Amino acid sequence: MTQPDAETLARMIDAGQGRVPADLVVRNVRLLDVMTGAVTETDVAVVADRIVGTHACYDGIRVVDGRGRFCVPGFIDTHLHVESSLVTPFEFDRGVLPHGVTTAICDPHEIANVVGTEGIRYFLAAAERTVMDLRVNLSSCVPATDFETSGARLGVEDLLPLAGHPKVIGLAEMMNFPGVLAKAPDVLAKLAAFQGRHVDGHAPLLGGLALNGYLAAGIRTDHEATTAREARAKLAKGMAILIRDGSVSKDLPALAEVLDENTSSFVALCTDDRNPLDIIEHGHLDGMIRALIARGRPRHHVYRAASWSAARIFGLSDRGLVAPGWRADFVLVDDLDRCDVTDVVSAGRLVEPALFDAREIVPPVGLGSMRAPAVGAADFRIDARGNAGPRPVIGVEAGLIITRRREAVLPVEDGAVRPDPAQDVVKVCVVERHGKSGSIGRAFVHGFGMRRGAIASSVGHDSHNVTVVGVDDADMALAVNRLQAIGGGFAVAEGGRILAELALPVAGLMSLEPFAVVQDALVELRTAARALGCTLPEPFLQVAFLPLPVIPHLKITDRGLFDVDAFAFVEE
Repeated sequence: MTQPDAETLARMIDAGQGRVPADLVVRNVRLLDVMTGAVTETDVAVVADRIVGTHACYDGIRVVDGRGRFCVPGFIDTHLHVESSLVTPFEFDRGVLPHGVTTAICDPHEIANVVGTEGIRYFLAAAERTVMDLRVNLSSCVPATDFETSGARLGVEDLLPLAGHPKVIGLAEMMNFPGVLAKAPDVLAKLAAFQGRHVDGHAPLLGGLALNGYLAAGIRTDHEATTAREARAKLAKGMAILIRDGSVSKDLPALAEVLDENTSSFVALCTDDRNPLDIIEHGHLDGMIRALIARGRPRHHVYRAASWSAARIFGLSDRGLVAPGWRADFVLVDDLDRCDVTDVVSAGRLVEPALFDAREIVPPVGLGSMRAPAVGAADFRIDARGNAGPRPVIGVEAGLIITRRREAVLPVEDGAVRPDPAQDVVKVCVVERHGKSGSIGRAFVHGFGMRRGAIASSVGHDSHNVTVVGVDDADMALAVNRLQAIGGGFAVAEGGRILAELALPVAGLMSLEPFAVVQDALVELRTAARALGCTLPEPFLQVAFLPLPVIPHLKITDRGLFDVDAFAFVEE
């Protein structure tokens, strides 16, 4: 909340006592108490950005009829990358706030990996102007590892000048957990600089003494648990669990059972990576709330996790309750179980189109970030080198960013190893696009179902080189070169022509188009991918996670096939 002057504070006190009209009153609404589960019909009175009255009747300068509806605290997405919505922070604001997300905590490490601190400064400037309260955790791992080529490298000396910004909470997800455990000097320097502030975790499958060592560094949260057993083990050691449900990482079904009356104060919700098509089709945190309640989770505890618990975990002490003295972030829904959002109040303002229209838009950065030379079909050739036995293959499963290590015996033609669609094995390559090394990593992947053509993406977590999956080398080259021409994005190619594309010229990650335009383009891309035989529900973000070498088990970077468990390249 803003700090009111004495005059505004006096008006808040008077309005709370009903002596003067409030700025905004929601009348006769049914208020859900996320602490007790009680539902009480009441007015909710607001002055400036603060709730000043509940459990009473009020007059207001502006009155909203809440009769028949329920009032709950505004939702807080505790970990996400705005870049994964494929739109700028301003279009993210316009697209997500109407779903009840009044606070979002982002890590801009996607854009930071491309353009460095310029990208983080762009996000901080945007966060000062969005209608929702967009908060920033400073990116801790740029690049995520030294086993890939990124566009930038950030040390503690780059982060500290930004740490005092009012939108900054702390240090973002510490993905380099091997570096923490090995006491890598650069990792220790960042952790030491942020002791006493929030430090976000990222520790997939970490347990036992290794988890103890990781937590001993002052790390408090994890959004990478994929089983209830893993989540409970982390909760037992004081780690807050952020249940994730993104476009690819759909952990909610496995983790729902963990959220109950005993744990809800230590559990929150996040989307991590969710694209506009999923947001429009399934919602945002409102969709997660619906899904958790449908799975039998206690209703007010679900709403508590989405608001009060999230605020407490991240030190946002002014929000999370609909009560006098708290920040006026709240949501009106017709039905608590369906979480069908009808109105949103953000910082005391009823969310309407005029609020978005009045924002000052910050000019985008990272235009012209695609700096790789043109490629040809021969650049994707994989020589057999006399190896006729099984080859390591990345195993992809829908709804997971964790991959499996598989093996397959693949056909050899003219001394080159070829994809085998009959085994559901196609080629995957990563092309360095920051104009530094010109390197290309080459391997094979199972699980896409593709029979022909190619899919390319300049969204490739976290260094954001170009990742291309395909059956035909010429189509792979065509798709990669098309992304160079349009400034980055997604492309689908078959038979020497581009079937569908989406330009993402802001650092090769975000569109300059409105939310709805990006949605329509994603529909066309999904249709084109299915025409190639692709069976994955969300193929483009699935492609984007193939080069992330901090998520088990087998990944690929521009430098080659990478074994995350061994934290080393695979020797073939």
